[in-house]
Order: sequence, then structure tokens, then C-alpha cells
Amino acid sequence: MTIRVIVLNGGSSSGKSSLARSLQDRLPEPWLIFAIDGLIAAMPPALLAQDTGIDLGGNGAVTVGDTFRRLETAWMAGVAATARAGAPVIVDDVFLSGPRSQQRWQDALLGLDVLWVGVRCDPAAAAARERARPDRTPGMAADQAIRVHRGVHYDLEVDTTRTPPAECARTIAERLARPGG
Repeated sequence: MTIRVIVLNGGSSSGKSSLARSLQDRLPEPWLIFAIDGLIAAMPPALLAQDTGIDLGGNGAVTVGDTFRRLETAWMAGVAATARAGAPVIVDDVFLSGPRSQQRWQDALLGLDVLWVGVRCDPAAAAARERARPDRTPGMAADQAIRVHRGVHYDLEVDTTRTPPAECARTIAERLARPGG
């Protein structure tokens, strides 16, 4: 088994993006990062104001509509195609619907060897990180910190509350280096 996909799931401000960059620095070959934030940034701004798109509510709650789900499904298929074409990929995502989100990825990644990684962070620590960044929606980190992990099954979990991204990346890289991934 050769793992070609690492899926990082964690709430907003949990440290997934920093962890993904640290993985790129640590892993022996180039890995591409595909982040849900990139998908959202690629969408027309009008979808951020429609019921069918994605609503980043003022209280931190995120709701998604049918158009967003359709585009997300296409994006997931594209990420999977990239891995099938030979490029190893790191997915940086937020499983808003817990196990249903994981199932959507499992469907897209069918036939690929995947390492499922839970990126945990204490809700208070994630909220503090969120407050320190002007590009974050207040309340999102606290809302997602625990919820995105409910019912999701992982091969490995890391906690970024007090563990730096480089150390979490080392843990993941060591797991990849073991026989059988």
C-alpha cells in the first residue's frame, strides 16, 4: 500500500493549513495541497450570498446549499483525479456534516490509499487563533472544534493545541514511513 492522499479534517483555526505546509517541507517528494478555502475562493462571490451557495454566518455557523455541494463534488473528483494521475495530495478540509462529509470523500477517493487524519485543537485555543486573524469569521472556530470530528473515523489524530505543526507533521510522516503506510 502506498498512500497517495492525506485527508486533514479539523475545525477552522485548528492549524490544518500550517500542518499541510509542514508536511510539504517534511515529506520526501512533492505533495500538492487542496484546501476547502481554495474552493471557496474560486467560487463566484454571488454564491456567498445565496441560499444555494455557502453562508458564513455572523455567529460562526456555516450552511451550504445545493449549488455549493454540486461544485464541491466536482472539486473532490478533480482532487481524486490528480492523485490517480500520480501526484500525491494533501486535502485540508472541514467536515461540516461529520461522517457524511467523510463519506463524500471516500466516494471520490475510491480505490486510492488514503491516510485519514483528525486535526484537533482545544476550542478556546482555536477561538484565540481566530481572534488573532482578521480573515476569520468570529465564532466559527468554537462552533467547529468538536463538531467536525463527531462520527468521523481516523487512522491518526494530532492535537495542535500545544504541539507545533512541524511536530504533528513528523508524526504523520512517521506513520507514512511504516510498512503498510
